[in-house]
Amino acid sequence: MKLNELNTMAASFAATEQMPVLFMGHGSPMNAIEENEFVAGFRNAGKGIPKPNAVLCISAHWETRGTFITAMEKPRTIHDFGGFPQALFDVQYPAPGSPQIAKETKETIKKTVVGLDEKWGLDHGCWSVVKHLYPNADVPVIQMSIDYTQTPQYHYELAKELASLRKKGVLIIGSGNMVHNLGMVAWDKLNTVDYAYDWAAEASAKMKKYILTNDHQQLINFKSQGKAFDLAIPTPEHYLPLLYTLALKGENEKVSLFNDKAVAGSLTMTSLKIEKA
Repeated sequence: MKLNELNTMAASFAATEQMPVLFMGHGSPMNAIEENEFVAGFRNAGKGIPKPNAVLCISAHWETRGTFITAMEKPRTIHDFGGFPQALFDVQYPAPGSPQIAKETKETIKKTVVGLDEKWGLDHGCWSVVKHLYPNADVPVIQMSIDYTQTPQYHYELAKELASLRKKGVLIIGSGNMVHNLGMVAWDKLNTVDYAYDWAAEASAKMKKYILTNDHQQLINFKSQGKAFDLAIPTPEHYLPLLYTLALKGENEKVSLFNDKAVAGSLTMTSLKIEKA
């Protein structure tokens, strides 16, 4: 490694104030290009956050066997969806990557061997929300995958190992949806504000209670919470990014909710921000 590269790495990881942590209920990919209350909520959540050295995103849309971190200089914009207008496929989010920060993150994690990935890029769970925080694509963005072979407890413990990055200017974002059952979407209620099935409302209320009382173990044990949770989380990939966010909460930090509304009966956009009290 050249001397100037070492200097760049050192500069990018100079000690900073502890960065907040975000969980973004990303919802439809159309939030990338529409102007609505949820997009306004994303932007508002970014206000007051110092410009980070990098964003580390754990997205519902990158599941792997094992854990990987994107490590390319120029991650591609992945359009991992179908059936949407061409305007959405035309969106590019050309944020730089950071092989140096990827390597630092890899070395921070002791729980498992982390692979450095050169192929993935930024999927819509990442770029569709990060573009509202940093529309100029001038902050390096890396993604960490979700190992689908592991337990919720494993993911929670792995997330805790990322805590030191917060004091090195890294903004950590979990991107998913707390309640996410696409198979039960009420398509006729897409434009009805805050419409939720009873089970979705029940699950959402319990999740928020556990979040606000710091009862993370109940959230880790989501498979033991009854039928409402079973319907709200038919598969775990959109829920697990929430655990990554909560695991990083410090004792003297507060949690605030935003975008706390349901969509189409079986989805919630509820998002949260963790920061110094």
